[in-house]
Amino acid sequence: MSDILRSVGLDVGTTSTQMIFSELTVENKASGFAVPEMEIARRDIRYRSPVYFTPLLDESHVDAGALRELVAEEYRKAGIRRESVDTGAIIITGETSRKENARAVLDALSDFAGEFVVATAGPDLESVLAAKGAGAVDYSQRTGKTVLHMDIGGGTSNLALIRDGKIERTGCLNVGGRLLKFDGGGTVTYVSPVLTGLCGLKPGDKASPGQVKPVAEILTQALEMAAGLREETPLLEQLTTREAGRFDPCREKELVISFSGGVADCIEKELPWLEFGDIGPILGQTIRESRLCGGEFTLGSETIRATVIGAGCHSAQLSGSTVFHQNVPFPLKNVPVVSLADISRETIRRELSKQEDSAILAFPGVNSPGYREVAAMAEEIAAGTGGNALICLEQDMAKALGQALALRLGPNAEILCIDRVKVSEGSYLDVGAPVGPALPVVVKTLVLGK
Repeated sequence: MSDILRSVGLDVGTTSTQMIFSELTVENKASGFAVPEMEIARRDIRYRSPVYFTPLLDESHVDAGALRELVAEEYRKAGIRRESVDTGAIIITGETSRKENARAVLDALSDFAGEFVVATAGPDLESVLAAKGAGAVDYSQRTGKTVLHMDIGGGTSNLALIRDGKIERTGCLNVGGRLLKFDGGGTVTYVSPVLTGLCGLKPGDKASPGQVKPVAEILTQALEMAAGLREETPLLEQLTTREAGRFDPCREKELVISFSGGVADCIEKELPWLEFGDIGPILGQTIRESRLCGGEFTLGSETIRATVIGAGCHSAQLSGSTVFHQNVPFPLKNVPVVSLADISRETIRRELSKQEDSAILAFPGVNSPGYREVAAMAEEIAAGTGGNALICLEQDMAKALGQALALRLGPNAEILCIDRVKVSEGSYLDVGAPVGPALPVVVKTLVLGK
């Protein structure tokens, strides 16, 4: 027996905005008498919107009204009602997440979603979604090769290092096709602040391909450094986004470079340099001539749509099936994660005191714990929280711990214990209502503003 989740993906990027609607088929993969093991068995895209230019009021503000109209029209074309959507993601990406009204735009779009649709911005989740949506994760798993995926958009390039089908780390560089813009005659209309000191052009200058090429070469060199194909200089740090933090250059001897994003379409196709009124075509060709394409490389199965397909098909994961929940007002949204170094009541009290609202306590747990181990953990957590308890574990022990907590905190306490979910400090969790015995979970970051 299977369940169907209807999912939406909306990607509001530096250059483009697009949507997909998909259906996720959830099935129990365990045998008849075993503990249920729910997983997403199929992902079928039912509708793809056209790719639109992201509507802007000016360089600092997204046109929220125009964006709402665009989204409403795509729902109508797809024949989808808002209330029928179960999961998915609305993600503001690239330079758009830095616009002054990004938070307001995100909030305004959230009411187009169902009860459990992630509203998020920030490079970590975007890197993961793009790598999955482009097929890079599947490629690594299928071939056993280590892949560095680069999703090169309008304002940023999201990086994901993938080994044996698992994403090991992510990063983000200020490298994209809309950092320089031109009118139809080649006059510069916009120079991104991230190019300060790297670009001799300024708004009003008449540009030629020969003048634009050096800027594209500088941006490409930063990508080469991240891939470990060029000796690192301060340029890599200069072009690393402040939200993402340092991305250590790859040291793998055999590395496949995978590309997606709008600029990826310009790597194999030689387009007129003013085709899109930006640096994208020249940047794409510069990458094609660079060390990035000197070894094994591949274009994603999806390029410009990689992130939106990741958002619509790959944003949610399922928890383990032996979870525990009591009095939980699903869905939970934007709950901060507190990673615990040790499970003592003192540590729990100290860490929770730093939070303005509720938080999820995250720790690895114990593989095949005994009764005494579970009881000891429950005692410390119950004493440390003094009431409600939200717990996220890596090891498969959530049900046992949840039952032990319920005995100590009583029937009126709000208790959530989920397992088989790996999180990190600074993450946020969204947790949806049960799908069979499991819960849909999204691990994300929230990075907005200047």
